[in-house]
Amino acid sequence: MKHKISEMLTMLHQEHIAAHLKKQSAEKQLALVEQINGLDLSVLNEGENSETRGRFEPLFATTLGEIEEKRESFTQTGLKAIRDGKVGAVLLAGGQGSRLGFDHPKGMFDIGINRRLYIFECLINNLLEVTNAAGAYIPLFIMTSADNNKETREFFEKHDYFGYSSENVWFFIQEQLPTLDKNGKLMISENGNVLTAPNGNGGWYDSMAKTGMLRVVQNAKIEWLNVFAVDNVLQRIADPCFIGAVIESGKVSGAKVVAKAAPEEKVGVICLEDGKPSIVEYYEMTDEMLHQREPDGTLSYNYGVILNYLFRVDKLNGTLSVKLPLHRAFKKIKYMNENGEVVVPGEPNAYKFETLVLDMVKLQDNCLAYEVDRSKEFAPVKNKTGVDSVDTAQELLRANGIEL
Repeated sequence: MKHKISEMLTMLHQEHIAAHLKKQSAEKQLALVEQINGLDLSVLNEGENSETRGRFEPLFATTLGEIEEKRESFTQTGLKAIRDGKVGAVLLAGGQGSRLGFDHPKGMFDIGINRRLYIFECLINNLLEVTNAAGAYIPLFIMTSADNNKETREFFEKHDYFGYSSENVWFFIQEQLPTLDKNGKLMISENGNVLTAPNGNGGWYDSMAKTGMLRVVQNAKIEWLNVFAVDNVLQRIADPCFIGAVIESGKVSGAKVVAKAAPEEKVGVICLEDGKPSIVEYYEMTDEMLHQREPDGTLSYNYGVILNYLFRVDKLNGTLSVKLPLHRAFKKIKYMNENGEVVVPGEPNAYKFETLVLDMVKLQDNCLAYEVDRSKEFAPVKNKTGVDSVDTAQELLRANGIEL
């Protein structure tokens, strides 16, 4: 088996990995062969991100005013779906807090000032508001990574799940993909394995399938999954009004969106692409698209996504056979060199490959764009200072009456 792996690595121009394998003990060789056999080496064929995009058209949202008019009906429809056990929530929490100068899972970051208030705690508090209103717990699936799974689980246990029902929480680990150096070569991690990294937030449903979580979904007869990101501390989770609006619309998916603060704001915008719901990134938009306006003066491409989506489970099942596009990201990645020395680079040195949840939107037949008030539902914690930072999130939390 070892010889076959070495031959394959040589054919793939990865002779340095074959040489590394040869130097290991018999036990380590077996472990490495097992790891390599399980790797998705299709990343070796990935070039620059060069996805050909289709024809874009605006997709208009159900506005704040329209939602307010039907809030009671939407909310009751959503609450009924929750009480009937038809709704589950998926927290994407595979990332570390590196950009915050925090070498732990991002959800463990303490955003409090005069008291401890963790990002995970903010999200669970938001979810508890819904479960208290519905009188029923919502199954919560938490996606971790191989690097932060143990620490995340222990953190939730230590804090008694912040008052949530532990029986209604499931953890699952997202898949990993190999990283490549600038020359397209596989890398070695500090523990001597082939270096891998989490495969991005688009892999969440595939990872649920491969970890047995979809059996839980199926057994519980869950029909809708609300997927959301860990870093928005004002995120409304399993929002009954949002769920009800999507159900009443007859559409198979929904996306929470905010009106852009300015034409050039750096957000992905929901739109139609070749007649299907899609998201166009700010850097893909032409100057004409950025500034195009409707007769009433609003921007034609006006609604930015905030990574809070609702998907119908039967439609998600149809996406499992589709390979999502891989996006390359050039990052600083610690590795072990051929002399066995661990190198911590000061500059980006390697490519990670990620799938994106926004690409799942493109696989849906339709999507309800649902506008929310950014001052009440959008407080991302992406940076230590500046835009979308700890400071701005703290300011928004305070403005929403949350004690820090």
